[in-house]
Amino acid sequence: MSDISLTHISPMAALSIALSVAIAFVIHWALYWIAVRVVKRARIEPVLLPAIFQPTRWLVVLLALGAGLKSIELGERIEDIWSIGARMIFALLVGWLILRVMRAGKAMLEERADISVEDNLKARRQRTKISILYRICQCIVGFFVIAMMLIAIPGVRTIGVSLMASAGLAALAVGAAAQPALKNLIAGIQMAFSEPIRLDDVVIIEGEWGRIEEIKLTYVIVRIWDDRRMVVPVSYFLEKPFQNWTTKTSDLLGTVFLYVDPTADIERIRACFVEAVKANSRWDGRVAILQVTDHRADALELRGLLSARNAGIAFDLRCEVREAMLTFLRTDMPEALVRGRQRVEAGEGLVALEAATRRYGAAE
Repeated sequence: MSDISLTHISPMAALSIALSVAIAFVIHWALYWIAVRVVKRARIEPVLLPAIFQPTRWLVVLLALGAGLKSIELGERIEDIWSIGARMIFALLVGWLILRVMRAGKAMLEERADISVEDNLKARRQRTKISILYRICQCIVGFFVIAMMLIAIPGVRTIGVSLMASAGLAALAVGAAAQPALKNLIAGIQMAFSEPIRLDDVVIIEGEWGRIEEIKLTYVIVRIWDDRRMVVPVSYFLEKPFQNWTTKTSDLLGTVFLYVDPTADIERIRACFVEAVKANSRWDGRVAILQVTDHRADALELRGLLSARNAGIAFDLRCEVREAMLTFLRTDMPEALVRGRQRVEAGEGLVALEAATRRYGAAE
């Protein structure tokens, strides 16, 4: 009998294999049912169990199938193919199981880090680390799964050993070709711990105001204020300067600049400014002051400082207070608006009138 085909399989042997697989399904389902009941009684959210249900079921089936096939006499070639295939499938299922466990762990950790609250600095730091480290672990697990699947094939393993002599040159060539990708990959790992940016941070980058929407392994997506998306390499945040308005806390100071006539009543304007800020529901109650920051020949520069809980609220607060102050100056203090002045010395007016009269007569 050829060693490529199966030998005679008795009905009892086939029944034994089918029974082993069926028992594996039943045992897996029973253990899963018990685990779900235990978790529910402990009042724990069953996040991990649904994630590992499929990978563990097929792992149990693979082990049961391997145990059942031991009672059957296979040809030498078929046994080799089964041995290689079983090891490759086992590596693939283990990798699948690890990835599902990682995803469930990521979901549980992100659920604890709620970034919808006002003071979400700690939660954003946690989510940023989780997101970056999760993608790094995905790459590592994928690499090892592929490596274990290739190692299971004797021919590939032999070829790999024979290519060790040229591995150094190949590594140099690949490293040179993938330098930008490796640069951003290493920068992503560094950024997970140095934290120059975090999810939902407010930044000004390349002159654009926006929020950090996503942090990938090699690039960052910044959501611009008008809903555009800017894609920035991770290495940018480690090599070039940028503004991060929420590095330490989400609280922020905003500014409102006003330009008034040098003769304006500053105390009255200051009182109106403070009143407008305090009357606004967006103000967080910390800072509301108005100061003269510059004096020019034709105007005074007034800078108002106000505070809010985060950058978005601070922007709206600045706009609303600025509008209220302009309305106040236009309606209640029109004399405070900037005016152009020109001084005319004695006799200059008469000379100008005579010149205009001569020009008018010449035109006629």
